[in-house]
Amino acid sequence: MIESQSTPLELLFVGDDLALDFINTRYGVDAAHRDCFVDDTSVLAWLKKTGVVSPDRQRVPEGLHRLAIALRDQCSTLVRAAKAGDAADVAVVNQVLEAGRAARALVWSAESRSYVLQTAPRDDSAESLLEPVARALLELLTDAPMEWVRQCEAHDCTLLFRDLTKSHRRRWCSMGLCGNRMKVAAFRARQKAG
Repeated sequence: MIESQSTPLELLFVGDDLALDFINTRYGVDAAHRDCFVDDTSVLAWLKKTGVVSPDRQRVPEGLHRLAIALRDQCSTLVRAAKAGDAADVAVVNQVLEAGRAARALVWSAESRSYVLQTAPRDDSAESLLEPVARALLELLTDAPMEWVRQCEAHDCTLLFRDLTKSHRRRWCSMGLCGNRMKVAAFRARQKAG
């Protein structure tokens, strides 16, 4: 996926999975390499865009960027290791899962006239904000068939996605980003050869 240097960073949500979209915040190759997480504010903006954090949240916890980068690196390593059938370090994921674990309480809902489970962030820490991402990774690695987690087949794209199509034959991160471009390139190559 090629992007010019002058184009502002775009938040890409093509993974069909929160953990994969988190990994995909770093994408591209060589001169087109991009990292959406440049500081604490950019991480918070991504979390807001995904709905993990309330859009009206202003306070950025200390160390959010540093922890997000460490978590993203470990998420990427773990997905690739799981696809290869290998083990990898899980320390950062487990730290976020434990320290950021949501507070849960059984409460009465007058609206539904029943008891419901209410969850809320434990505190304002970076771990609490990133815990839903770590939980999404946990669910991906333990519940999803890893053969359906793929990297886009475009030669210049590093984006990962979860193939949720009925036939499980998805090849591109998205038709708009890479699929059409690769199909046109293949058509042109066939035209030149023929």
